[in-house]
Amino acid sequence: MSGHSKWHNIKLRKGKVDAQRGALFTKLSKEIILAAKNGSTDPDANYRLKMAVDKARAGNMPVDNIKRAIARAAGAGGEREIEEIRYEGYGPAGVAVIVDAATDNRNRTASELRFLFSRGDGTLGETGSVGWMFVSRGIVEVEPGRLSEDELTEKALVDGVIDVRFGDPAEIVTEPQALMSVKDALERDGLLVRSAQLGMEATQLTRPRAADVQRVLAFLDALEEHEDVQRVYSNAEFDEAELEAFV
Repeated sequence: MSGHSKWHNIKLRKGKVDAQRGALFTKLSKEIILAAKNGSTDPDANYRLKMAVDKARAGNMPVDNIKRAIARAAGAGGEREIEEIRYEGYGPAGVAVIVDAATDNRNRTASELRFLFSRGDGTLGETGSVGWMFVSRGIVEVEPGRLSEDELTEKALVDGVIDVRFGDPAEIVTEPQALMSVKDALERDGLLVRSAQLGMEATQLTRPRAADVQRVLAFLDALEEHEDVQRVYSNAEFDEAELEAFV
């Protein structure tokens, strides 16, 4: 996950992330719907929903859109139900990939993702085909500000933290069940939290050959740009210099 998130952050820093508001709002709405559907529709009583709403606000999503998404989760509007589906497979250069999608038509989504895997010289596999190479983790991204690596690490060493990765932003890796308690503790200590979410992290990393880096990154980008795809995880690890060269 770290190599892939590093790629995303480099693109953010250089202004190369797709900024189409409609596509972004669609993904954010689906995240809110799924969070509200699987718990309370009150963000104060549903941490996942609170995180989704906070993320939507950070993306400048209008309040009315957020309210409509929560209402849809409660069955308002009579629209087709959004469901959460996880896909697994291998991309170019044998990179293991997990894709979390949110869709109202699983047949369409599966067909389109199968095409993207095939076009990228990969293969969409069965459930469990690569999942054994990943573990669930909480990821809290924070702004380090003027803190040194040692100073940030000292602040971040609270119960439930597994790892601290210094950068801009820095990543605080947590046990899944400790995600929100860690986020709250970091905020109480004055750190600016950019995002907090549950995700998957590879336990067995692979480093693509230099000749394959661009193909792998193009494949991961194509998956992330699909309107039904919420998150993409891979076990690809890259040097920052390699990533900078392809932004």
